[in-house]
Amino acid sequence: MTRTAQILSTGSYVPDRVVTNAEIDQMLGESTSQWLLDNVGIEERRWMSPEQTTSDLIVEASRKALQKAGVSPAEIDLIIVSTDTPDYLSPSTSIVVQHKLGAEKAGCYDVNSACAGWVTALDQGARYLATEDSFRYVLVAGGYGMSRYINQADKKTANLFADGAGAALLGVGDSPGFLASNLLAKGEYHDALGIYCGGASRPATAENIAEHGKPVVEFVKKFPKTFNTEYWPKLMQGALDKVGLTFDDIDLYLFTQLNLRTIEYMIDLLGQPIEKTHWVMHKWGYTGSPCVIMALDDAIEQGRGPKPGEKILFCASGGGISMAASVWQWTTG
Repeated sequence: MTRTAQILSTGSYVPDRVVTNAEIDQMLGESTSQWLLDNVGIEERRWMSPEQTTSDLIVEASRKALQKAGVSPAEIDLIIVSTDTPDYLSPSTSIVVQHKLGAEKAGCYDVNSACAGWVTALDQGARYLATEDSFRYVLVAGGYGMSRYINQADKKTANLFADGAGAALLGVGDSPGFLASNLLAKGEYHDALGIYCGGASRPATAENIAEHGKPVVEFVKKFPKTFNTEYWPKLMQGALDKVGLTFDDIDLYLFTQLNLRTIEYMIDLLGQPIEKTHWVMHKWGYTGSPCVIMALDDAIEQGRGPKPGEKILFCASGGGISMAASVWQWTTG
C-alpha cells in the first residue's frame, strides 16, 4: 500500500493580551494606526505574558489539534517545531514541547526557515510519513514569540509583529493528502531582516550589546516592494506543475499573513475570487511561521474550511529570503 500523509486536524492559540493600534500609537509616541490599517490591514495583535514562552504557545495549539483528532500525546511519533523565536538557542524548542505535552516516544527537531518555516516543516512531516513505515502520527507545529524581540521605539517593527502558535497533526491514509511542494530561496537578503544579535556572528556579549543593543528584530535593508508578488506565483506554480494542477484547481489559498493588501493583490493577479483565501492578521497581527496554519484553523472554526476532496495551497515567505509552497487535498470530513 502506498503511504500518503493527510492533515487529520489543526489547532491554534493566541495569548490573552490584546494590543490595539491605539496602544501602539501611545507606545511609539506617534500615530501609525491609519497607515497600518490602510496599507497592511492590522487592527490589533496579541502579545504573550511575561510568564509565557514560545513552547507554551505551541503546546496550547498542539493540544487543540490532538483533541480534535482524538489522539493522545503518547501516540505521536515525531514532533517538528518551526520557530525563529526559540525558548533557547540550544536545546531545541521541540524537545521542550515534547516534555510539556508528555509525548515520550516522539522524536523531535526544530526548523528555522523564518516565516517559511512551518510550510517547510509540513513538507518534511509529509515525507517522513510516506517513507517511515513505523510512523502513524507526526505533529507539525509552529510558534512565534516575537514580542520578546521588539524594539518598542521602532515603528517599522513594533506595530507589525505579534505572538501565536499553530499546529497540524498528520497521519497516514489511503487517499492522497499531500500532493506536492516547492522551496525557493534568495540568500542575498540574509542580512536584510532578522534578529542579528545572539548568534555566533554577533554573540550577546556585554561589548556587542553596548554597541548594537540587545537582540531585537530589525529591518536592516529594504526588500523590493514587489518581492512577494513577483516570487509567490513562481513558487506556487513550481508546486502545481509537479501534479498537473492550475491555479483554478485550488479551492483555498493560505498566504503569509503579513499584509492583507498583498494577499488581495495576489488573489486578483491569479484571477481568483477573494473567497478562495482567508486571513487573520487583522485581529492577530503578524505571527510569522505559524500564521498560515493559524489562518487555516481559523477558517475551519468559522465554517469556511475546505471540504473533503478540495485542494488547498500554502504559500509562505520569510527572512533570508526563504520561501515554501505546499499543495494538499483535504481528506478530513
